[in-house]
Amino acid sequence: MTVARALSRTISGDLRIGGGRGGVGFCGRNFCFAAFILAVVILTVLVSIYQPADPLLRPPAAASQLTSFLASTSNATFLPDGSVLRTGEDFLNSSSSAAAPFIGISDVNSSSSNGAAVVPACDPAAPIDCGDPELFHLLMRAAIEALPDLHFYRFGKPVAVAGDPGSCDIDWRFRPKDAVQPMLYKDFRRFHLSRSPNCAVSVSKIEAFHSGVGARKKADEAANATEFVVGEPLEDSLPAVISEAAFAAGRYLVYAGGGDRCKSMNHYLWSFLCALGEAQFLNRTLVMNMDLCLSSMYTGRGQDEEGKDFRFYFDFERLKKSASVIEQGHFWTEWGKRHKLDGLKLYYVDDFKVTPMSLVGINDSLIMRQFSEVEPDNYWYRVCEGKTESAIQRPWHLLWKSRRLMDIVSAITSRMNWDFDSVHLVRGEKAKNTEIWPNLAADTSLEKLLVTLKDKVEEGRQLYIATREPDTSSFEPLKEAYSTYFLDDFKDLWDENSEWYLESKELNNGVPVEFDGYMRIEVDTEVFLRGEKQLETFNDLTSDCRHGVHTC
Repeated sequence: MTVARALSRTISGDLRIGGGRGGVGFCGRNFCFAAFILAVVILTVLVSIYQPADPLLRPPAAASQLTSFLASTSNATFLPDGSVLRTGEDFLNSSSSAAAPFIGISDVNSSSSNGAAVVPACDPAAPIDCGDPELFHLLMRAAIEALPDLHFYRFGKPVAVAGDPGSCDIDWRFRPKDAVQPMLYKDFRRFHLSRSPNCAVSVSKIEAFHSGVGARKKADEAANATEFVVGEPLEDSLPAVISEAAFAAGRYLVYAGGGDRCKSMNHYLWSFLCALGEAQFLNRTLVMNMDLCLSSMYTGRGQDEEGKDFRFYFDFERLKKSASVIEQGHFWTEWGKRHKLDGLKLYYVDDFKVTPMSLVGINDSLIMRQFSEVEPDNYWYRVCEGKTESAIQRPWHLLWKSRRLMDIVSAITSRMNWDFDSVHLVRGEKAKNTEIWPNLAADTSLEKLLVTLKDKVEEGRQLYIATREPDTSSFEPLKEAYSTYFLDDFKDLWDENSEWYLESKELNNGVPVEFDGYMRIEVDTEVFLRGEKQLETFNDLTSDCRHGVHTC
């Protein structure tokens, strides 16, 4: 009561400037009380509606700011510099998956000694039986001992090699022991075997990554798998309409037109995931255009390139199994056949300010958003701005990088035995701009780089250098201290004899696919992120700020 009375006296008292009886009156008791109540109400309202901006998840207030950010032509390689946006696998929590039990030497049965399998009935002339359980255990032990930086999670049964009775192919699923991301990888290798005079079998040689092609699953076997594993054959064909009845009963959402085409891949993803998020919010199937336009910032010719398939860059098998999507070619073919016969109705929206919340009650078969305004008011992501932000969540977890590209990443890291350090070098136009990055050129020069690396990376280590420098010959002196590797040292993984080339060509109706700039960035980024020590330009190599002077 003491506090209440004191407050009452303060509010109702005759406040004066200068104090004392001779002071000048500041306000009457009714006016002060009303002002106090009004101030409390205003403050309460402001606190309840204020939401601080999250620079990572919330778009800037002005469309021009977001456009500038997403369409950045930065010469840097990774996300902090605006070039590669993280996808679903980058946001997964690896703790639970990494803690899963893996197969160790102690888990493999051993009734033999000295790394050899004992054969009960000795016949030196007989071919080696790849189906022998004891031989299976021998191959598992040999793989675990030969690849100590991996954790093994499942082994497939050994397979005999046609025309080579002294070899067996075997596959396994694995994860690097220090993996940050919880994805599983698939390898299949050929094991060459030798037999001693007493018929004990031992492993004489293990061939390289993906050499045991006899143990690789066929595409139809992989199609029924519930897990998505890097290295397994993909079943990412375009989903066809199941039946006419199912099509007629469906509810669809399509985005048409707009100025998002041929923009940066970050811009495309920001808009595409807005559309997918709205489709999920409305419980509708998203009609997808699988044909992308690759921005000139990723092409060697400096021109935008049409005709790029979504599946070149992203995991469509995972997407179509996790979300309701249909390819627009199939959709419009069926729509042309069925919409009049079945009385399917179209609801047309031509203003991005029409919110998804206002469309919840629409029962028409198809909602079409038409984006016909001028930029930036015709960008798809404008639908998800403003008050829609709190309702539509972009489903980042559904969009993963192409497993064909991730297989190249796995092959590169396997050739380095998953035991390497990595450094990311940003130079290019940034190094030339000394007003914004005054120290970058000097700090990333070969002389300074040798000194910096000496303090941070142990001499003799394998060192992967992720950079967009067109000429890597200037880094030759680094080989005196390290075993250095660049992306182009592994270009056989995407040349005309590679698995990636043949599979991409088949996907592209027999037309060869270029290993373009965005693919290079994706692979370079992912290999860098698998280094044991990762040195970033603006964190570890230079005192300059990432975005220029006075931005640290």
